[in-house]
Amino acid sequence: MKRTLKDYLVISLKGVAMGAADVVPGVSGGTIAFISGIYEELLNSISNINLDLFKTLKNEGFKKAWAQLNGNFLLALLIGIFVSVLSLAKVLKYLLENEPILLWSFFFGLVLASVIYIAKQLTKWSVVTFLILIIGAVLAYYITTLDPLVSGNSSSWFLFLAGAIAICAMILPGISGAFILVLLGAYQPVLAAVNDRDYKIIALIGLGAIVGLLSFSRVLKWLFKHYKNYTLAALTGFIIGSLNKIWPWKHTLSFRLNSHGIEVPLKQESVSPFSYSGEHQLILAIILAIVGFGLIMLLEKLAVNKD
Repeated sequence: MKRTLKDYLVISLKGVAMGAADVVPGVSGGTIAFISGIYEELLNSISNINLDLFKTLKNEGFKKAWAQLNGNFLLALLIGIFVSVLSLAKVLKYLLENEPILLWSFFFGLVLASVIYIAKQLTKWSVVTFLILIIGAVLAYYITTLDPLVSGNSSSWFLFLAGAIAICAMILPGISGAFILVLLGAYQPVLAAVNDRDYKIIALIGLGAIVGLLSFSRVLKWLFKHYKNYTLAALTGFIIGSLNKIWPWKHTLSFRLNSHGIEVPLKQESVSPFSYSGEHQLILAIILAIVGFGLIMLLEKLAVNKD
């Protein structure tokens, strides 16, 4: 695929959006990749990292291996994600702490629109397709209601497994990898390792993430190739179920201490805006949800016109 500098700039901007989503606990960068039209290419590019790639590197040189990897695409995307995490992390952290309802409302509208966007790509509806969608929705909803495990398990196998599972969630549209780490009780050990620069733990988690990413991307690639309609139905259901996690109005059931010793919500349940204990900001929340929804519809329209 022949791409111009402008094309790679657009890919980097999509990376910026993915990075912003991954910073917010509860929103998956995979969802952004899907609605921005690069999801399958991302899976294919990641799955190109195999023994054949190293054989090409050895026998035909770096340039050929880079082309086989689709390296320009991955590099442009990673630059966008990296820039986003560095530049938007503080802004999103501030909004999460000071305007959580408004931030979650925007993302709720955005993700709700993505459900429609993905569902429209299903070429054929059947009883099986509908059943798979329902199962995906129920499973995702159930995951969002699970009680987080008690943190403190820092054994090598556990951290390796946590890294592998979290990265799978990160590329799967729906629930974020950070949320999975919280559920597994691995969020605090991971955060502590990063803050303390414990490179042994970071390496274990990173190795697990690499293994999980390379393995799971191949599974998803195979599913898209052989059962694309069913896979789209499952992903649509999964995103529907995950909406519970980003519902703007929450009642906090339990707290945890973050790395600064400050109490932050650990276990929450969704409530009606009229049952919310604080200022529900309903009008502004609806407006921002509409903005998020409209943004995805606009992106879809632009993509159709470009085609």
